[in-house]
Amino acid sequence: MELLLVGASGLVGGEVLKQALADPRVAHVVAPGRRPLPVHPRLEAPIFDFDSLTGDEPFWRGNAVICTLGTTIKTAGSREAFARVDHDYPLAVAKAMHARGTKIFVLNSAIGADARSPFFYSRVKGRLEADLTAIGFSSLSLVRPGLIGGERVERRRGEAVAGRILEAVGPILPRRWRVNPAPVIARVLLRCALSAAAGVHIIGSEELTA
Repeated sequence: MELLLVGASGLVGGEVLKQALADPRVAHVVAPGRRPLPVHPRLEAPIFDFDSLTGDEPFWRGNAVICTLGTTIKTAGSREAFARVDHDYPLAVAKAMHARGTKIFVLNSAIGADARSPFFYSRVKGRLEADLTAIGFSSLSLVRPGLIGGERVERRRGEAVAGRILEAVGPILPRRWRVNPAPVIARVLLRCALSAAAGVHIIGSEELTA
C-alpha cells in the first residue's frame, strides 16, 4: 500500500507515521506538511502550506488516506481559523484524493462529533464527517477518540490536567470516558486503512483505550 498521511507532525499523526513505516504492508508514505519530518527511505515528506492547496500538487496520491489534521480554537486564533484547519483542509484533501481514484479514507475525528451539536467544536467535526460521507469513498472510517493521551509538541494545559485526573480515576470509569493513548488511536487508524472494509464505519472512544 501507498499511504497518504496528513497531520504527520502532530501527536497522533506522528504515531501513525512511526507505525506505518514499521509495517511491511506499507510500501511508501507520502506526508505533506509545514514541518520537516525525519528522513526515511520509504517516506516522502514535501513541505506544504495547506492554505495554498489546489489539489493539483503531484504528491496527492496513495491507495488510502489517513487524516489526523486538527487544532484548537485557542491555537488557531478564531472559530473561523479552527474550522479551516479541522474541516476545510481535510475535506479539500479528501476531494482531491477521491478525484484521483483513492477509495479509502480514515479520519481521526472526535468523541461527540455531530453536525447538529450545540457545541461549536463538535459541530465542526460532525460537519466534516457528513461531508466526507457524501463524497462516496468505498471505505470510510471515522475514528472518534476522547481525551488523547501522550506528549504533544504543542502544550495544551487543560488537556494535560484533565488527562492526569482521568488517568487517576480511569479504572472506575466507563471505557468511553477513559484516556485514549495516541499509539492505540494510531494503531486503529492504520488498521482501518489496511483492512479497507467496505462502507462507513464509526469507531468510538471505548475501542481506543489501552
